[in-house]
Amino acid sequence: MAKNDLSVSLEKTLEELENILSDTAELNITRAYVCGKAAAVISAEGMVSAQQVGELVLRPLSELDFKEGKSGNVFDHITSKVFLTAARQLVYSLEDICTLLFSGFAVVLVDGECRACALGLQGFEMRSVSAPEAEQTVRCAQDSFTETVRVNMSLIRRRLKTPKLVMKMLDAGTLSKTDICILYLKDRVPADIVRRIKEDIKSIRLDAVLTSGYAEPFVDESFSGSVFSCVSLTERPDLVCTRLVQGRVCVLIDGTPFALVVPSLFAESFQTMDDYSQKPYYTAFIRWIRYISFFLSVAFPGLYVALADHHPEVFSLKLLLNLSVAEEATPYPLMAEVVMLMVFFEIMREAGLRLPKAAGSAVSIVGGLIIGDAAVKSGIVSAPLLIVVGITATASFVTPQLEQPAAVLRLIFILSGGLAGLFGLAVCFSVLVANVCAMNDFSVSYLSPAAPFYPSGIKDIVYMKSFREYEKGRPTLSDIREAADE
Repeated sequence: MAKNDLSVSLEKTLEELENILSDTAELNITRAYVCGKAAAVISAEGMVSAQQVGELVLRPLSELDFKEGKSGNVFDHITSKVFLTAARQLVYSLEDICTLLFSGFAVVLVDGECRACALGLQGFEMRSVSAPEAEQTVRCAQDSFTETVRVNMSLIRRRLKTPKLVMKMLDAGTLSKTDICILYLKDRVPADIVRRIKEDIKSIRLDAVLTSGYAEPFVDESFSGSVFSCVSLTERPDLVCTRLVQGRVCVLIDGTPFALVVPSLFAESFQTMDDYSQKPYYTAFIRWIRYISFFLSVAFPGLYVALADHHPEVFSLKLLLNLSVAEEATPYPLMAEVVMLMVFFEIMREAGLRLPKAAGSAVSIVGGLIIGDAAVKSGIVSAPLLIVVGITATASFVTPQLEQPAAVLRLIFILSGGLAGLFGLAVCFSVLVANVCAMNDFSVSYLSPAAPFYPSGIKDIVYMKSFREYEKGRPTLSDIREAADE
């Protein structure tokens, strides 16, 4: 379909539109005569509010006096003086009409005009704002994003009323034409980052963009080069506002209740909104608990296998005898037992995640109590190993943002520790650190502000300063990049 391809003949335009849409059942065409000229109101059933179409479009057209439109152009008269809608725009192509129809607009055509008027009268069903499920907090806001991008934009605008907050609308997907909103504070984000993100979004040539995962590979340079990601997801509007204030760019995608935060840092995976509602000393304590939990979730099983198989001298004699007796009763090598249990844990976790909540809790009970206890009593696995897996599984839930990389790294560390002991773990850890240090998306190191070292920013990793100290200003993305350049 070409641009500016609307015919001056109303009947010809309607015929072309019906051919393009293949007489779809949801297409509603209401014909009328306005000031002696033929007109038509087009809408898609289920996408617009029938009540608003009747009150704001059809009734004004039916009550329009012939003399009111006789003195001038009928189309200009009805679009400038009759329709009282906030969202209103002129359209000159059939392609734009189709896109707007399925975005909740009603389109008005008048015979003799090669243009149309689109009126925003959205009335499609949408999920109401509810409490967050994946990022729960105790003392913070209890609202989360929905699948409607306009609602999500309002949740952020309600918190940041400054005119410096910029919201740019783009679309992606040759068939879906999905609305994508890019948000940033224009005085805090380097211009090259905003420009590159816009180019990345415009470069998407997929047929449809249905979730944030469709767009993430185009925005994240390290998507296929590391288990970690420089782009994070969040369902919390307050967290998005925090990142915007820190100089990040956020991307909202219509149809998904999660926002992309670009770029994201490794240290931010250990921070929550509750941290800013508690005493600084307690926040520092909890953050170190998260660091320790992430280490346990990744390296604890591998470390246990490496010490038990290759370096038993590190255990005390009594503990070593207990471990030896427990492992002698099992038929498989220790590394095979750990891999088997970790795979079984991932199966149970995935089953509990995909099933309904009631069934998911039942799966957890069956897996943790019945199967786990039966495996120990039957001698398939040892009791000490079951304790190790239990601690690992519990620790993995403390940092949900890093759940996916932790699951993969856990198996890698188990295999490295089982095959080469502590030397294997050291090699594996060195390769991992080198890979993470190489992540430098948007000229920002993923390990910032620790590497390169930024004294003002490192304080927020080790502990949290009080908001009285933040009155002097918080380090932004520009500050981190300047420190790295120095």
